[in-house]
Amino acid sequence: MAADKITEERAVFGRARLAVTVAFAAHGLLAAAWVVRIPQIKDHLGLSEGSLGVALLGAPVGVVLAVRLAGRIIARRGSRATTIAAGVAGAASLVPLGLAWNLGALIGALLLLGASLGLMDVAMNAQGVAVERGYGRPLMSGLHGWYSIGTLLAALVGSGVAYAGVPVPLHLSAAAVVLAVLIVAGCRGLLDRSADVLPEPRPHPPGEQDAVGDGAETGAAAPSSRWLLALLGIIGLCSFVGEGAMADWSAIYLRDHLGTGPGFAGLGYAGCAIAMTAGRFAGDRVVARFGPVPVLRAGSLIAALGLGTGLAAGHPAAAVAGFTVFGLGVAVVAPVTFSAAGNLPGVPAAAGISRVTGVGYLGLLGGPPVIGFIAQGVGLQWALAVPVGLVGLIVLLAPATGTAAAPADRPAAPR
Repeated sequence: MAADKITEERAVFGRARLAVTVAFAAHGLLAAAWVVRIPQIKDHLGLSEGSLGVALLGAPVGVVLAVRLAGRIIARRGSRATTIAAGVAGAASLVPLGLAWNLGALIGALLLLGASLGLMDVAMNAQGVAVERGYGRPLMSGLHGWYSIGTLLAALVGSGVAYAGVPVPLHLSAAAVVLAVLIVAGCRGLLDRSADVLPEPRPHPPGEQDAVGDGAETGAAAPSSRWLLALLGIIGLCSFVGEGAMADWSAIYLRDHLGTGPGFAGLGYAGCAIAMTAGRFAGDRVVARFGPVPVLRAGSLIAALGLGTGLAAGHPAAAVAGFTVFGLGVAVVAPVTFSAAGNLPGVPAAAGISRVTGVGYLGLLGGPPVIGFIAQGVGLQWALAVPVGLVGLIVLLAPATGTAAAPADRPAAPR
């Protein structure tokens, strides 16, 4: 009977791992499905750059609002149902996005898309933490790697259909149907609501009260856990500022400040994205062998030195190399941080992840504009040194990721 139970648990966690992998890939596909069509949407609606900038704020605002509510929603509905429902809602939002007839309709569609992505993000990371604990070894970095694969695949497909002249409404409507089917069919194996209360939590230190309760809030968590959540949020913010800067400013720096052509200018972010994807797929083995704290410290130091050296050299090839090394160095920061937030004693996984995600997204969304303001005063080269200093700060804060409960050593899941 014991052998049958172990075999059944192995099958459950095997299906859950496949399902959560699908969720991460689908999240990347949703996030990037429409991005390459922005120029066509802008032209169709006759938007100025300023109006388009206002519209593009819709998605970030939706993300932030959803992330703040995610802990409560997942506590009531469960992370499995929330992942699927939010994913389908995100897919559905692509239809009005493609059919938007004015600025207001575009903003509304992007608000819905952002809210869906934010809610799905927290829920699928909570599932990832539960699956990781079932396997008894790090898995989150690889899951985030599949998110990166999804974004790259969506960009390639979108570029192809745009080149073929496929109308934006047809493209995004077809993407909505395909992604909704993928999410409903591919995520059925996610763990049920019992996974939202993580198995075998680490015992609390003496005198620390158990604050799991019904899993709705982090407000009842022990003071030590609240401080750790704050530190983990700062770590995420420090990394996400750099990621946002690479996406928004690397091409401008290469083109306008180093005099490269448009084709070469795109290599900065491409190198960063590819290196980050590769680093995430290798990250689980590295973290399992050396532990999260040494890996975060080494990676952040590499990122800081790589980007700092690339900027100081003032040469296009060196800058591209610096952006690439930066992506490799910070590749595991988000997965390790989310895993730590989901394993804090006395804090429900979804609540911890939503708190850390909310702080981290402030860096992703607010960092690039701040860098722009700094660049007006001291130049873009010096402004891009801000991410160098912030990832250097991660070297000091990394021990916060080692104080959470590690994935439990359970042989239930397939190795």
